[in-house]
Amino acid sequence: MAARTRKSVPETRQVLVILSNRFRPLDEPRFLEIRCQSDGTILEEKRLRRAPAKPIYDEVWENNDARQSLDSCKSVKRHYKHPLIKPKP
Repeated sequence: MAARTRKSVPETRQVLVILSNRFRPLDEPRFLEIRCQSDGTILEEKRLRRAPAKPIYDEVWENNDARQSLDSCKSVKRHYKHPLIKPKP
């Protein structure tokens, strides 16, 4: 009897992207919630109305070059110990 092989399902993760403006610190930052695969393919992008309150994200990225959207960003920095990253089990 042949062993069954399972198709590998790509793991998805939730990422919070913070778009802020370091040139005008009084401008409110924009928050984007992204659902992407483990290889970096973006599946869904949603703009949030306000800053999230609960730590439910796998990663947090930030761009402070006064960009309006993720498409126009040239570089994004990852925050490793951000308060909105969900705790490891």
